[in-house]
Amino acid sequence: MAKETKQKDIIIIGAGMAGLTAALYAGRMNLSVLVLENALIGGQIANATGIENYPGHKVIAGGNLIATVQQQAESFGAEVDEFDPIERVDLTKSPKIVETEGCIYEADVVIIASGMNRRKLPLAEEAKYAGRGVHYCELCDGHMYQDKVIAVMGGGNAAVDAANFLTKYASKLLLIHRSQLKADLVSQERLKKNEKATICLNTEIKALHGDGKLETVTVVDKATGKEQEVAVDGIFVNIGVIPNTELFKGQVEMDESGRIIAGEDCRTNLPGVFAAGDVRVKEIRQLTTAAADGTTAALLAEQYLSRMRQE
Repeated sequence: MAKETKQKDIIIIGAGMAGLTAALYAGRMNLSVLVLENALIGGQIANATGIENYPGHKVIAGGNLIATVQQQAESFGAEVDEFDPIERVDLTKSPKIVETEGCIYEADVVIIASGMNRRKLPLAEEAKYAGRGVHYCELCDGHMYQDKVIAVMGGGNAAVDAANFLTKYASKLLLIHRSQLKADLVSQERLKKNEKATICLNTEIKALHGDGKLETVTVVDKATGKEQEVAVDGIFVNIGVIPNTELFKGQVEMDESGRIIAGEDCRTNLPGVFAAGDVRVKEIRQLTTAAADGTTAALLAEQYLSRMRQE
């Protein structure tokens, strides 16, 4: 049976902070807006337990912040669909085509706000222990390790924040990173003051071991080359992210990392196609800059639509 074809003014790909902010602004301008999300609404920030650097909130859970922005967008008529994965896009056509499992959408503007995914642990045994000791979401799976030994791999804000959160469950927590910490000093100091936490720098995980589930890891001291086997019940991995841009390759210009090339105006090389949030090439990636991108993309998208319809 042929798929139904539907028309929208703007299709937004991704329901993180950038995408939902764009939907909020576009909806307020009486545009027909559809937000498509293949995974969890809110993206990575949905799992954050305590955000302390978003203006207007002393501390707020990521899920609560995202839910509020989603409600705002929907109150102005934006439609958010998280259960219809995208199969293909054609951004070079006019109107642009976004085909999902259930429908074919046509729109004059597409805003790409597809964000990033966490990088997988680069060890051969990762698949064997995925969900059986190797995890990527501390909020989802941390409770499984009550009074257990937990390791966190990584040295950025995501890793240190995860480590701080997981100390509520762990009997002992190890933060393992191959170089020096890059997280903000406030988060670092909080972890250093926790008696449960041990920070292992210039250290790498070389191998995973266990009968059916993770039991130990082999770690190596990069300075001395000394290896040792350490008992851990679970590892939470935070070693970087990969842009969700595979769908758009060959259509929009990207850099070598796979991020979309777009300036502060969020315009890509294709007319009517904008990129917002972490998926865009830029120096600073914060919640506030994602919201700013969403705002910019929506306002300039409305201008683009107005000019196009006047011609």
